[in-house]
Amino acid sequence: MAALTPLGAFTIPLGGQTIELHEIVHAEGGMALLRLRIREGKRFTVFDIDPVSARRWAEAMAAWANRQPG
Repeated sequence: MAALTPLGAFTIPLGGQTIELHEIVHAEGGMALLRLRIREGKRFTVFDIDPVSARRWAEAMAAWANRQPG
């Protein structure tokens, strides 16, 4: 069994997708992952991401956002 801890949620203004972030820790090995859940209407997409991949994704998104005006 895995333990889920909510980290945050928000809705994208254009498109209306709901993004949920959770920490998931697997009891068997204690491995922690970031669960990203995207809801589009009745459809869900779920990613379980390791810390290295999450950091790379976050850095790429932050770099892009910092280049945008406003």
